[in-house]
Amino acid sequence: MTDPSPEPDIAWCHEAVQDVSRTFALTVEVLEEPMSSHICLGYLLCRVADTIEDASHVSPESQVKLLRTFDAALDPASNETMNEFRAAVDGWLPPSADRSADWSVVAQSPTIWATFTNQPESVQTAVIPLVREMVDGMTMFVERYADTGGLRINDRSELEQYCYYAAGTVGRLITNLLTRGNVSQKRAQRLYDTADEFGLLLQMVNVSKDVYDDYTEENNVYLPAEWLADEGIDQESILRTDNREPAANVVERTASYAGTFLDDAQTYIEAMPLTHGNTMAAWSIPYLLGVGTIRELHTRPEDALTESGVKISRREVITVMEAASTADRNAIAELRKTIAHKPYHQALN
Repeated sequence: MTDPSPEPDIAWCHEAVQDVSRTFALTVEVLEEPMSSHICLGYLLCRVADTIEDASHVSPESQVKLLRTFDAALDPASNETMNEFRAAVDGWLPPSADRSADWSVVAQSPTIWATFTNQPESVQTAVIPLVREMVDGMTMFVERYADTGGLRINDRSELEQYCYYAAGTVGRLITNLLTRGNVSQKRAQRLYDTADEFGLLLQMVNVSKDVYDDYTEENNVYLPAEWLADEGIDQESILRTDNREPAANVVERTASYAGTFLDDAQTYIEAMPLTHGNTMAAWSIPYLLGVGTIRELHTRPEDALTESGVKISRREVITVMEAASTADRNAIAELRKTIAHKPYHQALN
């Protein structure tokens, strides 16, 4: 169990982000303070909920109880504490020797919470409602698919609804943090008008590329049943080798749908104010890597159905990061155009 009165530990929180998501850690690393810590802490709170939702060893009924307990601990009007959530989840934690980085974050939720509540009130007000909305959406989906023990998305509308709760909420959370202070109403409105799409793009790319892991590790199928039925297959047979071609067609269709959010996501990044330690690179990096991943999904969609998965090369990641670190908001469109057609490190040759 944890210390009943954990102390804030921002250094541990930054290390934890490195362990649970190297991709998101890239964003946190190129933000400046205080935004770097604010985004880091918001992300870790979301990650606690995400880990509970994806826990295949926890029954749906218990997942719902844990998510509701976590939500109550987040609620400023509730008497529930984060230590009570930690006590409730204790029986589901893997042994320390076998504990993944995700479950280490869950185990240290009181420390994360103590660090978060040590931030300014404006930060807490910006973050808490969106994390709670995410938790509420995840709870709804777990309850909806309690009988199957894993999510089985039915159609495009439900896929978009799920992606909103998983990542559209994060887009709004970021926007809440960015629009504190002296931001014009016009700019703030443009950000809120496109925040959902920024999150939807990134989550839809993950849905497209992580089909194998989502099914084998978490028993979740996000490729819509309706789209699979159009190809003559069902959700339980998406990884069968004799279904590789029709399933790959649905992977590519999902990637194409992800691409419909690129324009609004670009508008979102271009409208961002560089305040509170925000930087263009922090959000253009995942955006441009998403562009490259969509390109690869169209080139080899069948790899999303195998253990190898779909990834862009390490060399391309490095060159995209280097370009994004010096690019201003006017350069994003050209970078996007280049990366959409060819790996960026090759385009430079």
